[in-house]
Amino acid sequence: MSYDVLKSENVYNGRVFHIEKDEITLPDGRTCARETVVHGGAAAMIPIDENGKIIFVRQYRHSARTETLELPAGTLEKGEDPLVCATRELEEETSYKSNDFTFLFKMYSAIGFCSEILYIYLAENLFPGKFNMDDDEFITIERYTLEESIAKIWNGEICDSKTIAGILAYKEYLTNKN
Repeated sequence: MSYDVLKSENVYNGRVFHIEKDEITLPDGRTCARETVVHGGAAAMIPIDENGKIIFVRQYRHSARTETLELPAGTLEKGEDPLVCATRELEEETSYKSNDFTFLFKMYSAIGFCSEILYIYLAENLFPGKFNMDDDEFITIERYTLEESIAKIWNGEICDSKTIAGILAYKEYLTNKN
């Protein structure tokens, strides 16, 4: 099947993403418009502390108009390796560092309308670093066991897609590791 782009127009430029409106051909020859949020990607990590607990960040997310409980994450800089981003964001958001990252998987954040790919890592053997949050970030740190984290998914407290996928992948990782 062919979905050729006939025309592409940049309709918005933002700080973190831009929006393109494309005219594409469908397999039956008709054409239609598609809008895409074009994002350079991000990295998230599942940091495990010395007690085996997962370190989360609680922060305000304006699109949801609420604070959310999430895995630490950050946007890739242009051309940046996802592991470099994960290393930087771990320290910036949690004040921990690690030299022990395991790549778990990658995923689209919202494949129906967004090009963002998230790279998810496990971060173990943490050691102290320092907070270096962005000027517009107000983050608090929370720690939970895997079981508590899964319960927070089912009760709706954790509702962020990368966090849900990361926690469930971590559970599977531990099952397969043992």
